[in-house]
Amino acid sequence: MPASLTRTHHPSRRRALPLLPFAILVAIVLPYLTNAYALGFATTILITAIGVVGFNVLTGWTGLVSLGYAGFFAVGAYTEGVLATRYGWPLLATLPAAAVVAALVSVLVGAPSLRLRGLYLAITTLAFSAIISHVILLAKPLTGGSRGLSVARPSLLGIPLKTDAAIFWLCAASLLLAIWLAANIRRSYLGRAFFAVRDAETAARVLGVDVIRTKLLAFALSSAITGFAGALFALNQRYLNVENFELLLSIEAVSILVVGGIGSIAGVIAGTVFMVLLPELARLAFNAIGGSLADIGGAQEIRGVIYGLVIILFLRFAPDGLIAFWTRAVAWLRRWPLTG
Repeated sequence: MPASLTRTHHPSRRRALPLLPFAILVAIVLPYLTNAYALGFATTILITAIGVVGFNVLTGWTGLVSLGYAGFFAVGAYTEGVLATRYGWPLLATLPAAAVVAALVSVLVGAPSLRLRGLYLAITTLAFSAIISHVILLAKPLTGGSRGLSVARPSLLGIPLKTDAAIFWLCAASLLLAIWLAANIRRSYLGRAFFAVRDAETAARVLGVDVIRTKLLAFALSSAITGFAGALFALNQRYLNVENFELLLSIEAVSILVVGGIGSIAGVIAGTVFMVLLPELARLAFNAIGGSLADIGGAQEIRGVIYGLVIILFLRFAPDGLIAFWTRAVAWLRRWPLTG
């Protein structure tokens, strides 16, 4: 087996483990310390982070530029909504089903697109998202079409998930599961194959990596995690409409990777917190100076402008993302007070 693809030691894992009990404690007590509005924001951050952890597998690790995030997110959301609402499936069946359906759809999209790169692949996946939106509108008996679909909150192991706190705890547990899964994939032979394909596809092929199979697995794994996040989104929103899955959702995923640090799981979390809170912070800033975002344009347009500006600024001044600032800060603290 090539040395570049053998198991290596990751001290970063040991450094992250002490944070796990603290993160679990915060997740347990947070619903008791915040109001419904703040808890809704926290739940949105968790769901978004899960989806972008999946998106990072495809774009961050394998280097396949995709704009199909919104499409796979919608597939997972509507799979959850249709199976739970129309057919009465339990939650322990609908959540895995959403991941599996999204993965299967990704294989149909990825198989004919594997030889495409860069802009061509991005356009292909963008077209897929547009097709999914039209399918949702046309499949009116299942999806409700343009009228949307109401999603009832089911029970989990006999425990009703009727409150926002219950959904928050479910999403928090799901994020921990997604991070654990992604971290283990990254340390595996498959994860190193992803990075090999991203960094030097021809060299990876020479070293024995099945490039086509690796790309297809990246599509499937990425879409499964993203579809799972979409299912959680359906449970949290309780109402689905095709307008929830516009192109801006894919742009948001790309911006989170750029801001957090492409390829980094910790960067995904940092980027998600930053980008989800940024429009709200902008709104508060405008209100503080006596203005209003409504006077400038709609919420979607303002978010698009903010995401675009942030991507440009980070690519220009901080191309390694927020995770690079954290890494440099930790290194400085370790050398302090010997730092010059």
